[in-house]
Amino acid sequence: MVRSAFCSMHALFSGTLKNKGQSGRVLCYINMASSISSKHGLLSLKSSVFSCQKKILPHIVYVQRPAEVNCFRASTNASTEYQHNENYCIDMVRTRDYDGFVSSLLLPDASRRSSLALRAFNVELAQVKDSISQKTIGLMRMQFWKTAVDDIYRDVPPSQPVSAELWRAVKKHRLTKRWLLRIINEREKDMEDRPYRNLQELEAYSENTQSSLLYLLLECLGVTDVHADHAASHIGKAQGIVTCLRAAPFHSRRRKVYLPMDICMLHGASQEDFIRGSREQNVRDVVYDIASQAHIHLQHARSFSNNVPAEAMLAFLVTVVLEDYLQRVRKVDFDIFHPSLQKRNPLLPIQLYLRSWKKTY
Repeated sequence: MVRSAFCSMHALFSGTLKNKGQSGRVLCYINMASSISSKHGLLSLKSSVFSCQKKILPHIVYVQRPAEVNCFRASTNASTEYQHNENYCIDMVRTRDYDGFVSSLLLPDASRRSSLALRAFNVELAQVKDSISQKTIGLMRMQFWKTAVDDIYRDVPPSQPVSAELWRAVKKHRLTKRWLLRIINEREKDMEDRPYRNLQELEAYSENTQSSLLYLLLECLGVTDVHADHAASHIGKAQGIVTCLRAAPFHSRRRKVYLPMDICMLHGASQEDFIRGSREQNVRDVVYDIASQAHIHLQHARSFSNNVPAEAMLAFLVTVVLEDYLQRVRKVDFDIFHPSLQKRNPLLPIQLYLRSWKKTY
């Protein structure tokens, strides 16, 4: 038995190896053989086999060159960095824009990561105004993003997670630079710490920010359609108006009011009323007028639904969130300070899934 084992191994070592696959089998056989030992002490192959390996197979031993090692390390580091960038954007969107996060999860695989990158970009810009103490600092951060977008389209993105993911989305879907810059420019103009003068100014702000984001999401989905663009414009305006209402309690706690002044003056509601969290009828009337305008935009958007491509429906899942809030604020008689409005709807993910399955908005 022993003699036949050595004969088999000698035959393998004697020049029958012509490729790396056979070399791998030899090394496997050697490892198997090295574990053989006789129970009665009659045979021990461990030392003899490995000495045989050293003498007969010097050309089979593979030595990694330094350049190859560095290349492997570089590829590993790059892969780790890409994963870190993606996770960074996912965590940011999940924390700061939960509705957008859930909506993005329902997108096709080819668009999901790009959608999260765009939403993370939007969150980065949106949180600047609330996180600074001086306007100059906010303008500097906006200038950084203007430069970052220029660098992204020159294929030299900054070493920053959101920028890296945004560059990947731009390369993959050929996103329009104008929409990205329009979001930045509008956020920059919004650095002024004052309420909107009228509802039209709020709508213009919403068009340049939320609607621009929807245009980019449509590009990620490969949709180029004028009807889809019209629907996105109205949905974006509705989203901007609803966001302004939802954020009113948060801003009032910081003694700030951004609701349109013309509607507040129409109903005799002062900024102090909102800062105190008043639930008087005049405050509710202001909320009613603003919410009604959001509802009108939703209705306009749905008037295009018969002509909008089915692929675009997933970009408009945000309508589920808007409709949910408008229904809840109506149930509490337009009292935006009602505690129930400060809680997240636990059924929202299910509602989003059902709407995506029906392919409607």
